[in-house]
Amino acid sequence: MDKKVRKVKMTNQQMNTDVILIGAGVMSATLGTLLKQLAPEWNITVFEKLDAAGEESSHELNNAGTGHAALCELNYTKELEDGSIDMSKAISVNEQFQVSRQFWSYLVEQGLIKNPEDFIMPLPHVSYVQGEDNVRFLKNRYETMIQNPLFKGMEFSDDLEKLKEWLPLMMENRTAGGEPLAATKIDIGTDVNFGALTRMMFENLEQQGVDVEYNHVVEDITRRPDGRWDLKILDTKNNIRKFQSAKFVFIGGGGGSLPLLQKTGIPESKQIGGFPISGIFMVCNNPEIVEKHNAKVYGKAAVGAPPMSVPHLDTRYIDNEKSLLFGPFAGFSPKFLKTGSNMDLFGSVKPNNLVTMLACGAKNMSLTKYLVEQLVQSKEQRMEELRSFIPDAKEEDWELIVAGQRVQVIKDTPEEKGKLQFGTEVVTDEAGTVAALLGASPGASTAVHVMLDVMNRCFPEEMQEWEPKIKEMIPSYGVALSENPELFKEVHEATSKSLKLTK
Repeated sequence: MDKKVRKVKMTNQQMNTDVILIGAGVMSATLGTLLKQLAPEWNITVFEKLDAAGEESSHELNNAGTGHAALCELNYTKELEDGSIDMSKAISVNEQFQVSRQFWSYLVEQGLIKNPEDFIMPLPHVSYVQGEDNVRFLKNRYETMIQNPLFKGMEFSDDLEKLKEWLPLMMENRTAGGEPLAATKIDIGTDVNFGALTRMMFENLEQQGVDVEYNHVVEDITRRPDGRWDLKILDTKNNIRKFQSAKFVFIGGGGGSLPLLQKTGIPESKQIGGFPISGIFMVCNNPEIVEKHNAKVYGKAAVGAPPMSVPHLDTRYIDNEKSLLFGPFAGFSPKFLKTGSNMDLFGSVKPNNLVTMLACGAKNMSLTKYLVEQLVQSKEQRMEELRSFIPDAKEEDWELIVAGQRVQVIKDTPEEKGKLQFGTEVVTDEAGTVAALLGASPGASTAVHVMLDVMNRCFPEEMQEWEPKIKEMIPSYGVALSENPELFKEVHEATSKSLKLTK
């Protein structure tokens, strides 16, 4: 905030609307688009603090652009004590991504968004491990997953020549007789530009009459006796303070959602804290190197590292330009958004969540140690991590970029106090008049599933009326595709065609 005093103009006009969406990211874009299809008569207003949509966590350079379907992310499968593989999380994430694909396909078919190749591209997803124990785990994982129709087509190899065929850049100058290596590969993976997708959906929403107000900061949220919500908003461009009322408010402000949720004062906002972790990626734009790699390759996280820090080497398509990205390396800033304040973390500590936060800190010393080690890394040390993927990587071909801020949720659960969550968390009040989205990955990839969950909690009666339309948009709605292989094949082929994922 500016230290000089600025005179803010006030408007006495109280605007009323049906729905307010806070934050112009992929979550608000998805919820707004769903509601406009299901209840076109509802008035929707969006408030975004920045001057464009999709500029924070949804921006293409603030995330890895992986269409998270658990095809390659090893942290979605767990080896149990008896040696078996628990793939329940992988199935759940994949099912959720299939819902997103169907909805995106519907939007393209209806002409609501155009040129799907501008936001989604087909790209093999590869899991890559080193060391005898990890190779054994990966083969066990493969043999379990291949039995499920969602993962049909996955291949496994620990043969160096086959790995050179799959991953020429990574296998360059490697010779037989070294450390055991193995990979699984599946060709139905995707690279998703969530920034482009977000901008497309908001462009369509504005065409349908949704009022999208950029450069507007929501300062306060209070509940009226009649259950409606009053918002105090600052128009930072014109220096005018406004007031708006709505029946329903969705807080989809990325890392900025937690402070706004706390302002609502709802009981469900108590005993919840947040811990910000920033990401740093290395990017290569050298065309000679970029052309040697064509996959998203995920490895295993280091001991003590959070799941969001799983190392991966990704082909990216941004503005039709191909590049390589490696990371993420963890960073730390007390800001909850890249454009946030250094006081965000401290300001989020309240009397009702102080014990929760302290309990979490005491139990996660290994995470603190990991973050400190990551923060003091030199570029050369980061290059050494990259060389576990690309042995011949040269420093001059790679540059560092800072990705988005992720605020990991800290909450009390029946099992423990101050548990650090690494997934996506939805918080709603009992009456279903306000909802907030917290957390991180798989986030954007499962946005449609998450927003349907919000709607089921907040509009249960309407959802019964809307079900036929939802099934038109998402043919598998309410059905487990993993248990219906024929339906999975049908919708996967249809969405691949609509989204131009097949040649």
